[in-house]
Amino acid sequence: MTQTIQIIHEGKTFELPVIEGVFGEKAVDISQLRATTGLITYDPGFVSTGSCQSQITYLDGEKGILLYRGIPIEQLAEKSTFIETAYLLIYGHLPTPSEYETFSYHVKHHSMVHESIKNFYDGFPNNSHPMAVCSAVVGALATFYQDQMNQPDDREIEITIHRLIAKFPTIAAYSYKKSIGQPLPYPNNALNYTENFMNMMFSNPCEKYEVDPMVAKVLDVLLILHADHEQNCSTSTVRLVGSSKCNLYSSVSAGIYALWGPLHGGANQAVIEMLQAIQDDGGQIKKYVNKAKDPKDPFRLMGFGHRVYKNFDPRSKIIKKLAHQVFEKLGVQEPLLELALELEEIALKDDYFLSKKLYPNVDFYSGLIYKALNIPVNMFPVMFAIGRLPGWIAHWVELQGDEDFKIGRPRQIYRGPAKNDYVPMEKRK
Repeated sequence: MTQTIQIIHEGKTFELPVIEGVFGEKAVDISQLRATTGLITYDPGFVSTGSCQSQITYLDGEKGILLYRGIPIEQLAEKSTFIETAYLLIYGHLPTPSEYETFSYHVKHHSMVHESIKNFYDGFPNNSHPMAVCSAVVGALATFYQDQMNQPDDREIEITIHRLIAKFPTIAAYSYKKSIGQPLPYPNNALNYTENFMNMMFSNPCEKYEVDPMVAKVLDVLLILHADHEQNCSTSTVRLVGSSKCNLYSSVSAGIYALWGPLHGGANQAVIEMLQAIQDDGGQIKKYVNKAKDPKDPFRLMGFGHRVYKNFDPRSKIIKKLAHQVFEKLGVQEPLLELALELEEIALKDDYFLSKKLYPNVDFYSGLIYKALNIPVNMFPVMFAIGRLPGWIAHWVELQGDEDFKIGRPRQIYRGPAKNDYVPMEKRK
């Protein structure tokens, strides 16, 4: 029997169905609310609104659970690779050996970009933010592959998926090379996904760059941890743009811009900047903890708490171990790491942070790892974007096949002036 709830409005009673997810989460189906009652809901930020029914990612913020297609993030971080996880998210299942080989082959052999794309980089200022460059170039891919723009079939969509996953690290590395005035290198198909990216970032024609396998593995795990996270701002943006039947390149380009914001993909950069500010002020951790607790002080501790998680972010436990592995392996003496550890220790024992459930999140340590790998701060959100790309693609694909597909069109409550008459210019005061 279908559950319902009742709404009483102007003396009339209306029943709305309740739908239930796999893990018992429930939602009131308001898709016919306006048609039957004339009412709409008001939900700033859509914090209580489900925009879709998805089979891709499940998270439980109270229990600290994150699943990709039902598989715990802890298992994927330990046992999988980023390319395999990308396949899982996009196609809905772990690949067979032959499926994995085919997918990996196409990703490797689509990594080069059209030579004309390099001309784009000549037109950007040297100090252009890499996220702006990446979004612009990804959007421009639609001009190079126009045959896949109008009602593409499944095979054309698959080729587009291969191209995006393969070319995005190349596009990202080029944005960095442009900023430091170095030549744009070609990809190396003999390397795996993360090794290839690191090689393009740090190699130059004058000397060979050896990619540390441990470093490549750590980066691979970081990408897995960022691969999807349900209906976040950037994913919702990709879905909203895609709901107009816009092509995948342009939808992802919009997602990159959404991710760029400091409240989303810029959070790990903000952590580094916060730690640097504390260090510059003599490393007075307790001073800044007290500032964070003062409601009248605008200072906030970055990297603590999460919009969804009300317990430990499961990714933060994994990434904390990675941080220690990287610093031990590379022998890096990083003052900011010591500050981060001290800050975490204080916060996890302080009643204020415990009562508000402000636990370290994935951004708290990811920036420190990127810094240890010599990845510049303005590339941090780009690293996030490389990781999140499979999730964006998976949601775009799922949307296109949704039986309840509709173009996104939120409603509003109008608060502007009532009807006014036009006043001619000569009569205005």
